[in-house]
Amino acid sequence: MIHVYHQKIGNLMCATALEDGKIWATAFTKSDNEAVKQILENLPYKKSFQTDEDLSPQAEKVLKVMRAVLAGESVSIDFSFERSHLSEYAQKILLGCLVEVPAGYVTTYGALAKTAGGGPRAVGQIMASNPFAPLVPCHRVIKSDFSLGGFGGGYGGGVKLKRAMLLREDRGFAKPSQIKTALGMLELFPVGFLRKDKA
Repeated sequence: MIHVYHQKIGNLMCATALEDGKIWATAFTKSDNEAVKQILENLPYKKSFQTDEDLSPQAEKVLKVMRAVLAGESVSIDFSFERSHLSEYAQKILLGCLVEVPAGYVTTYGALAKTAGGGPRAVGQIMASNPFAPLVPCHRVIKSDFSLGGFGGGYGGGVKLKRAMLLREDRGFAKPSQIKTALGMLELFPVGFLRKDKA
């Protein structure tokens, strides 16, 4: 049985779906109903679930880390994510590469495609349906021209929220870098490289 928990964090409602120590989905948006709706859209059809008013210890931990990510803090993501409802390609992009991108840096749709295979458009589709935001930080993926690109779902703020999250994470890094992921090296760029326009 999947258990769905939710909690207000600042002006956002955050939610998570947990079962047997694994995260099935997370969500954050401006309304309670929308957060739970996002969670349910990311659960497999016919999978049993229930919503719980009282937070379990694991739910408290997940929501605490979500709060830290949304506040721009550097955190270690050491959760176990349920993968069975994801395509093999989505697993590669989200859990093989993107989960490793640290606060203060962004990567591009093209860089993820180069590391994991496929094309930038396919990566964009995975970002749009990321079931683990913001723990798996799709907000840290931008276009190759350093404009923001999209920020879909029901995240209650779109690209404006994406820019605000990235600016909170800015650590003043000046040079591009790389990280080693499970699939190979991934290019990173400082948040300061973002274009100043709004898209």
